[in-house]
Amino acid sequence: MEKIKVGIIGTGFIGPTHIEAIRRLGFVEVVALAETSQEQAETKAAELGIPLAYGDYRVMLKNDEIHVVHNCTPNHVHFAINKDIILAGKHVISEKPLAMNSEESAELLALAKTKDVVHGVNFNYRQHASVQNLRAMISNGDLGKVNLVHGSYLQDWLLYETDFNWRLAPEVGGESRAIADIGSHWCDTVQYVTGKKIVEVFADLATVIPVRKKATSGSNTFSTVNHEEQEYEDVAINTEDYASVLVRFEDGSRGVFTVSQVSAGRKNRLSFEIDGSKSSVFWNQEEPEKLWIGHRDKPNEILLADPSLFSAEAKSAIHHPGGHNEGWPDALKNMMLNFYTFIREENSLKTDKPNFATFQDGHLSMCITDAILESHQQQKWVKVKQEKEVYS
Repeated sequence: MEKIKVGIIGTGFIGPTHIEAIRRLGFVEVVALAETSQEQAETKAAELGIPLAYGDYRVMLKNDEIHVVHNCTPNHVHFAINKDIILAGKHVISEKPLAMNSEESAELLALAKTKDVVHGVNFNYRQHASVQNLRAMISNGDLGKVNLVHGSYLQDWLLYETDFNWRLAPEVGGESRAIADIGSHWCDTVQYVTGKKIVEVFADLATVIPVRKKATSGSNTFSTVNHEEQEYEDVAINTEDYASVLVRFEDGSRGVFTVSQVSAGRKNRLSFEIDGSKSSVFWNQEEPEKLWIGHRDKPNEILLADPSLFSAEAKSAIHHPGGHNEGWPDALKNMMLNFYTFIREENSLKTDKPNFATFQDGHLSMCITDAILESHQQQKWVKVKQEKEVYS
């Protein structure tokens, strides 16, 4: 069978991780990449072993051999590039946030539906094997009625005043930072696991470091440059380092989460606890093979990821025997596997339910982010404005 041919736009932190995950599938081939200049594109293509390099992504979109395009660019160009990909008739995977606001994401969703392209958003945490198994457990009633959801997403990569990245600039990263960048992942994961949509929020946001020192030479995401060797300029910061948000779900159940990019020692700690009428569960992305299960009338349990112990619905998400731990790159591979299998089987989002996040999920995420920003500004509960669910 002919391989599905792919083009990648953007090769910063996340682009190469997409490429690595795609290459693990076997039936998909990355044949091209696009960057902001021809020189940069050729350099990256040589480094990553990709045959075609484009200094303008719009030229790449004219290549009829390319079936799918991945948008791995900074936030402020997501909308325009996603729109161009769809108009070119290509299937698309976009990094989140899908756009800069919910008006733009609604337009993209409508356009993608009109063009009948397969569209995905890289909410990869829902693709962890233990998360897939937990979703099945909740759906099967193992926890009873879900009453409470609480947790956090904590990082430390912006702990110091000398930590700087394009995400800190609202004109590039967007009006929201911590919520849009990592809070969106938390919200998507818990909504996916519980099967419940967030419909109302009450938010408190804070800029912990109001003035940062930007290295005049620039820096990359998760950079390890020696700060003593840098020269800096002061930059005022207007986006949040921290947020705590009360949430209400569509069935009336409650929740709360905290996000932070200034929590020392927490590298990428997305975690949540779900308290049901029978049992509770806790999962932490930094230890993804473990699922804590809490009981009242018997000893608590730790369920280690093991296909022989997983529900039938989750077995396809785990690819190795118990004890052979799978983590973040494997969840990303699952996202790609599900997306490209959907394409290979010639399914349509108009008729078939996908097992990956789509632009519908990306649009809902934008609606939640907009509501959180409005809630913080007005200091009151705000309803999440969202379109009717497309895939039921």
